Amino acid sequence: MRLDKFLSSQNICSRKEAAKLAKEGRITVNGISAAKCDIKIDPDSDIIEVDGARVAYSKYIYIMMNKPKGVLSASTDKNAPTVIDLLPDEFRRRGLFPAGRLDKDTTGLLIITDDGDFAHRMLSPKSGVYKMYKAQLDLPLTDEGRKALESGITLKDGTSFRPAVISFENDDRQNVYIRITEGKFHEVKRMFAYVGCEVLELERKCIGELFLDEALMPGESKLISDLEIYNIFSGHIN
Repeated sequence: MRLDKFLSSQNICSRKEAAKLAKEGRITVNGISAAKCDIKIDPDSDIIEVDGARVAYSKYIYIMMNKPKGVLSASTDKNAPTVIDLLPDEFRRRGLFPAGRLDKDTTGLLIITDDGDFAHRMLSPKSGVYKMYKAQLDLPLTDEGRKALESGITLKDGTSFRPAVISFENDDRQNVYIRITEGKFHEVKRMFAYVGCEVLELERKCIGELFLDEALMPGESKLISDLEIYNIFSGHIN
């Protein structure tokens, strides 16, 4: 990998800025000053320093966001703000996308990454990774409604939804937690509509055993640790 591309990929500076830093003698490769930025380096083995600080290499980036209302789960959009627009400069890099979209009016845990294989594995129903949502309903969920959702349902248009796991907040049947392993269009809202309930508010609380960091205010984000990535795949629905 070229040195300037490496520095750009790690959000240290642009390629143009890297050339300027090299001319000023502020970049070293394995302790030797790099006068030019078109040299090839091995990011896995070479030691790159800028102003004496080592640049740690990360091939991919994984970000947790507390998605607010009114923001699109998309990389770009001409007419509305997206979750990528909310990221701080230090997290920005090419190729970022939301791994699993939330509706514009849905809030909560969203993972943003540039690792397509990771996203596919996390979202694939075959992986069995559940997503838990908290839904505020207009009417209490009945025992019959709960039984239907936990058995799996098929809509009149033929769309089928796998069995869910239902629980309540303090036995309040209008504040319902639902765990699912799919991610079909408006899935949670359509499931509750099937049993006669309208979803007034919807928040994703966790993916697998990775829970939304409650310290994150709406629109804020943080990097995800290796342990947190592991937790995503440690949670499976039975």
